[in-house]
Amino acid sequence: MKKSTDFLQAAIDVQAERGKQYDAPGGERSMGRTVQAFNAITGRDLSEAEGWLLLQVLKDVRQWQHPDKFHEDSALDGVAYASLKAEALAAVDTTVLQRG
Repeated sequence: MKKSTDFLQAAIDVQAERGKQYDAPGGERSMGRTVQAFNAITGRDLSEAEGWLLLQVLKDVRQWQHPDKFHEDSALDGVAYASLKAEALAAVDTTVLQRG
């Protein structure tokens, strides 16, 4: 049985691999550009953290469509999105503190 730390490590590994494939060696960082494009198209003002939250909710919805069957991909992505959301929220908080 996997422990919470196993999921955390797997999420770290997935983020690093996706970063190599799609973004930069630093890992997955595509949400900023994604929400900029979304906002330009829709006229909305979605934040980067809200973009990660949306993807995290998507993974939770997919998991709970069949609650009796564990979907590891959704679980791992949910963990990864939660960490990216936390990073984005902390960055905004730091920016506010630096300006204040």
